[in-house]
Amino acid sequence: MPDQFTIPIICGPTGCGKTSAAVQLAEHYPVEVISADSRQVIKYLDIGTAKLTKEECNKLAFHLVDIVEPGETYSAYRFVVDAEQAIREILARRHWPVVVGGTGLYLKALTEGVVKINAESSTIRARLEEEMKELGNIAMYERLVSLDPDEASRLHPNNKVRIIRALEICELTGQSKTDYLAEADHFKVDYRFSFHCLLPDRDELYETINKRVDSMLTAGWLEELKRLVDQGWGERIARSRVIGYAELLEYLNGRISLNEAVEQIRQATRRYAKRQYTWFRHQAKGVVYQTLTGLIEGLETEFANRKVN
Repeated sequence: MPDQFTIPIICGPTGCGKTSAAVQLAEHYPVEVISADSRQVIKYLDIGTAKLTKEECNKLAFHLVDIVEPGETYSAYRFVVDAEQAIREILARRHWPVVVGGTGLYLKALTEGVVKINAESSTIRARLEEEMKELGNIAMYERLVSLDPDEASRLHPNNKVRIIRALEICELTGQSKTDYLAEADHFKVDYRFSFHCLLPDRDELYETINKRVDSMLTAGWLEELKRLVDQGWGERIARSRVIGYAELLEYLNGRISLNEAVEQIRQATRRYAKRQYTWFRHQAKGVVYQTLTGLIEGLETEFANRKVN
């Protein structure tokens, strides 16, 4: 890997224009994209996760999209391993790898390293999720306090996802998450990265999100989900907990109206974008742009005179 070659990461909240930036760059540079999106790794969920259109796919090679089935576990460790392989293959073609995505967990693991959990069990996680629904987050948090008080002290009792993950590690490894991470080896890729964060005005972003939900529905989002349910994927899609699909499933199951589902999707997506916005503002070390034009110009400056040896 040439010392001067730094792999750019185009990041930011959902709906900010990351993919558009990559497509525009590919018109002028030999770019291939490594997706860092925890939703786009899932097969069949196309419209609601804003995957590339056929026209965009003809312009740009995308990696780590459509690689697991709904309900299948895909860990940050597996992402780093897959991303490292994709980077090597892209460089071997003398093309330029660019990481594009908004999943902070993946980006942190890629740039800072990740601990391998030697065993994975979607069965354990599914059971813990069911127990969370039945017993509530307070009871599950108290269980974590008894098993791993150090980790529990770092979590809010309402952080259901991280509580489940910590309990899952306890069952998988026979150790507390705190003890396991203290002893385990980290895997870190041998590349340098630069963050380029697109953080537009929040009000404008939220308006874009609202409009994008409408355009996805117009593009056949609900019909896509109906086909998948008819093919027997309904339960696994529900287990994947992808924003939008979960709410539309509630509508298909007769629990809420379509209008209620749409409003819940908009609200959940705005909340997700807000969490992403906060993470990138505080965690990602790099250049921050408010406009897509500024991001493109910044990346073109970094690309100037670049060569892959």
